Amino acid sequence: MTIRHRAAVLGSPIAHSLSPVLHNAGYRALGLDDWRYERFEVDEAGLPGFVAGLEPGGWAGFSLTMPLKRAVIPLLDEVSETALAVDAVNTLVFEADGRRTGDNTDVPGLVAALRERGIEKVERAAVLGAGATASSALAALAQLTDGPLTVYLRSPERAREMRELGERIGVAVETADWADSAAALESPLTVSTTPVGATDAFAEQLTATPGALFDVLYHPWPTPLAAACAARGGTVLGGLDLLVHQAVLQFERFTGVPQGPLAAMRAAGEAALGER
Repeated sequence: MTIRHRAAVLGSPIAHSLSPVLHNAGYRALGLDDWRYERFEVDEAGLPGFVAGLEPGGWAGFSLTMPLKRAVIPLLDEVSETALAVDAVNTLVFEADGRRTGDNTDVPGLVAALRERGIEKVERAAVLGAGATASSALAALAQLTDGPLTVYLRSPERAREMRELGERIGVAVETADWADSAAALESPLTVSTTPVGATDAFAEQLTATPGALFDVLYHPWPTPLAAACAARGGTVLGGLDLLVHQAVLQFERFTGVPQGPLAAMRAAGEAALGER
């Protein structure tokens, strides 16, 4: 079969990415045999040259992971309001008229994942961490609560940026020192955007039934904190939930298919993680 349409995930490091597994499973599920999704190791310095050096025709778009979500913005002709608000583009689409447009599917993907689990509205919420994913989490949570959002972080500079983001998206953002971050789990909903091991100690501090936890890690899974929350009856979502929902939205943008094959992509992701 001749490959006529291509998409890929770009980032550094990139070997661990599940995106090719998810998207290619989606192609198979819908019989899109002339589509292929790949991965390329690209850092910030190499991104402009990589994009400029693409062969004309055939490219539908790119998924962008760290450290490229901000670096790609100067290369775009148009950026969605969502991506501008969080200063992060994870989806580059090559439009039919030649324009490069940027969007952020992490925000609606996170909302969709929570709603899939019946979480439509919460009184307040907390975020652990302050990177690009934390910014997307704040924008998503702004759609689910009218109450305060508390971000637990280490950097005073990032604290200022998180408060400014809150002003842009119209939600009250409070910041707190990381030393008090175990208190985040007292919220009805906590989103953890931290690296592996950063919240492990919190697992032993749970003494009551927690609220919902959305831990964006997917390997290793479950994290100690996720396992402890589940054991105490809390609702737990993981990184695969976010990855699949945002990937489906990218799939739809790249292919033009109005409803991506969520179940097939999730099953492929679960199988791949089971082999790691």
